Amino acid sequence: MDKLTLVIMAAGIGSRYGGLKQVDSVGPNGELIIDYSLYDAWRAGIEQVVFIIRPDLEEIFKEKIGFEAEKHFKVSYVFQELDQGLPPGFKVPEGRTKPWGTGQAVLLCRPAISGNFLVINADDFYGFEAIKNLADYMRQVKDEPAHYNYALVGYHLGNTLSEHGHVARGICQISDDGYLIDLRERTRVQKFSDGIKYTEDGQNWHLLSPDDIASMNIFGLTPSIFSELEERFTKFLADPRVNQSKSEFYIPEVIGSLAREEKAQVRVLTTKDRWFGVTYQQDRPWVKKGLEQLIKEGRYPEKLWK
Repeated sequence: MDKLTLVIMAAGIGSRYGGLKQVDSVGPNGELIIDYSLYDAWRAGIEQVVFIIRPDLEEIFKEKIGFEAEKHFKVSYVFQELDQGLPPGFKVPEGRTKPWGTGQAVLLCRPAISGNFLVINADDFYGFEAIKNLADYMRQVKDEPAHYNYALVGYHLGNTLSEHGHVARGICQISDDGYLIDLRERTRVQKFSDGIKYTEDGQNWHLLSPDDIASMNIFGLTPSIFSELEERFTKFLADPRVNQSKSEFYIPEVIGSLAREEKAQVRVLTTKDRWFGVTYQQDRPWVKKGLEQLIKEGRYPEKLWK
């Protein structure tokens, strides 16, 4: 089997955060969240990395992340722009300013990937166990005639929320034997005094459990996903219900659809590792404190890539 590739989605605008959160340090020696993911991937035996970035971030991204990564991995870059990967007959709608979401981002990686691969966010800290377990699983599987074989790592929803506002989370429904039944992207999930809730319209709120399993955009996929993304991106763009100026094409929604249709068998792996994420500026002290604790426990060296 071809060597595993790690795809890191780093093209997010970070509008709620107020800056380029992918290149904002959280470690004791200026390390970024993405540095810890790269270090964990290297420890898990991954040798190839694809960064999905915005063209205007290329220079600062390479300076802060890329050049160091090239010392440890074979590195490729994919640029996510509004007009990239649009099917024939479609054009960027007037007024659209942001890319089409994580589904488009992964689809654009098609030329850079030949075998099974992992997908993660640049601004989420997943932990070594999560990345290693997912990598080990994806080294063993291949698609079968009856279905594709994918995987994801799930975290307890209550441990993945920000204290400073709403977040987007993929809520999983899982079978008794550990496979995904359904995955729904909830774009506005928030913690309140009377529980965790989500809304789709900004008015009606629905209760969630802190024990619900959330997908944090850490997936193990095979190249079969690209044809599915291409077909479903076309349907998404052609759907008259889609808000062409704002709606996004989400990779969790595609994974959920494939599971519902039984076209993909998606193994849900769990981890005891702690998840940290930066959605808002106010989240940074919490992330920094969590990383300091992991360093004290000996889980990470004080300075990566010594």
